[in-house]
Amino acid sequence: MELTILILLLPFFSFLILGIGGKWMSHRTAGTIGTLILGAVAVLSYVTAIQYFSAPRLEDGTFATLIPYNFTWLPFTETLHFDLGILLDPISVMMLIVISTVSLMVHIYSFGYMKGEIGFQRYYAFLSLFTMSMLGLVVATNIFQMYLFWELVGVSSYLLIGFYYTKPAAIAASKKAFIVTRFADLGFLIGILIYGYYGGTFGFTPDTVSLISGGASMLPLALGLMFVGGAGKSAMFPLHIWLPDAMEGPTPVSALIHAATMVVAGVYLVARMFPLFIAYAPNTLHMVAWVGAFTAFYAASVACVQSDIKRVLAFSTISQIGFMMVALGVCTSMDPHEGGLGYMASMFHLFTHAMFKALLFLGAGSIIHAVHSNEMSAMGGLRKYMPITHWTFLIACLAIAGIPPFSGFFSKDEILAACFQYSPVMGWVMTVIAAMTAFYMFRLYYGIFWGSEPLRAGSHSEHNTPKGNLEAAPCRPHESPLAMTFPLMFLAVVTCGAGFIPFGHFISSNGESYSIHLDPSVAITSVVIAIISIAIATWMYKNAKQPVADSLEKQFKGLHKAAYNRFYIDDIYQFITHKIIFRCISTPIAWFDRHVVDGFFDFLAWATNTTSDEIRGLQSGQVQQYAYVFLCGALALILLLIL
Repeated sequence: MELTILILLLPFFSFLILGIGGKWMSHRTAGTIGTLILGAVAVLSYVTAIQYFSAPRLEDGTFATLIPYNFTWLPFTETLHFDLGILLDPISVMMLIVISTVSLMVHIYSFGYMKGEIGFQRYYAFLSLFTMSMLGLVVATNIFQMYLFWELVGVSSYLLIGFYYTKPAAIAASKKAFIVTRFADLGFLIGILIYGYYGGTFGFTPDTVSLISGGASMLPLALGLMFVGGAGKSAMFPLHIWLPDAMEGPTPVSALIHAATMVVAGVYLVARMFPLFIAYAPNTLHMVAWVGAFTAFYAASVACVQSDIKRVLAFSTISQIGFMMVALGVCTSMDPHEGGLGYMASMFHLFTHAMFKALLFLGAGSIIHAVHSNEMSAMGGLRKYMPITHWTFLIACLAIAGIPPFSGFFSKDEILAACFQYSPVMGWVMTVIAAMTAFYMFRLYYGIFWGSEPLRAGSHSEHNTPKGNLEAAPCRPHESPLAMTFPLMFLAVVTCGAGFIPFGHFISSNGESYSIHLDPSVAITSVVIAIISIAIATWMYKNAKQPVADSLEKQFKGLHKAAYNRFYIDDIYQFITHKIIFRCISTPIAWFDRHVVDGFFDFLAWATNTTSDEIRGLQSGQVQQYAYVFLCGALALILLLIL
């Protein structure tokens, strides 16, 4: 455990080395340094996990909470102080595994995907910074340290999303992500300050004396505001608008940030504060569940009609994060047998989702690398040309659809079981959303690997390509190099086997060992519904011609258009910000500032300058003039005194 500090220091040093000295390195050298250092971090994370979970449990049946490093940075009172350190408990150790594994796969994958890109060294430096920030967030010993690394995650994601800074779309996407998440983080910061003031500490356990003196009544407000920050990071409705646009970044970045790590920060925050939610703010926790359910349904609806494969996966991510939030929100106690199952289910789904969603994004990157387009119209029939990508992508689709024996089935089944325990309505709502997930993922799968194969350019004639775009339809797609296919195969193996991990023995709501047992009624129902959804998608999208899909699109033209345009949520934000805030509020304020405030100070400057011009003649340097003025003044005073 003494080496855990290196888990944070190594990626930080990698960032410094590549950021400062990268311009003197070759692409191969920079990529090798970044990948080897991340490999060392992954090894340390696995060693830490093995040591932690193999240690004997405490007398109460829980794993010990270890703090190998901690020092006080800014002390205020005996209980209120800013600390920096490393905390190891079941969920933080699990997150170390998730972050280091996915980040290592992305580092390896980027060797092939980013080959020859301008700014290759800068890209690896930003990857290291992001990884360090995310690792620091999950091992934080207190809520303020979490906030520091939370903001570092935001900064590094801004740099990665805007990597192609010469593209206007990438610039706009990075600014949008940064502004939306900063707006949400303001709520997080206010919540932290309220929590610190009334809870008497920045630790994850509030001071008992402070709670007795009235602080407990303010904890629901503080926790609710913290959730706002989590909702921004995890792209919960209505703060979800940044995530689809963030796909403008390189595809490996999408796999790292928007599938496995950054977007689950909000889920991790709620899980970290879970005992406080249960004890002091159960109603706030249930609100989290319904926000998550609505977000999941909204995102699934939009994903069903998108044509850009990365946007389908982006909305799929939003929907799956909604599942995790719902699982946490439906908990009613700390006992996994009596209302606390959702906690374990949420963390289990976080783990499995990270693996198969990273696989989906990296598979999408491999496809985009082959056809040079994000649109499904430029794809079709790719299973013949890209067998490894095809089979690994299919495994990930089956996992997210909840088909046994793939990992997504086990975690999603536990979530549905927790939902049915909470409320039959919530259970059926989430079951329907799970069915929609299976449908849109296999719509995506058939659109890429089956369907009609577009005419591909056999020569340099533009007549053989869709819309005359040679880049959108290259001569012949090909399988990606080993640097890109190895991460796909590795993550596919993990996706096949992760469901059989006895996850409940490591992580549960009360920390005690919990044996996962599938509810047959829930499991059978969800699998049958998923198979029916896949069958419908197969019937509609497998063949070259899709008459059913086309007729439904025409019949529900308005609904289809609205869903394709994300139900105009972005347009509403644009209207509110540009037409109302900018035009009706910002413009008058700017006019007042420019003409009234600046005008007043300009007038003072002008008056001072003019007056000085008029009176500067009094300072002539002539003694006779000074004597004359002195005498005149003295005479005036005498006359004033006499009269």
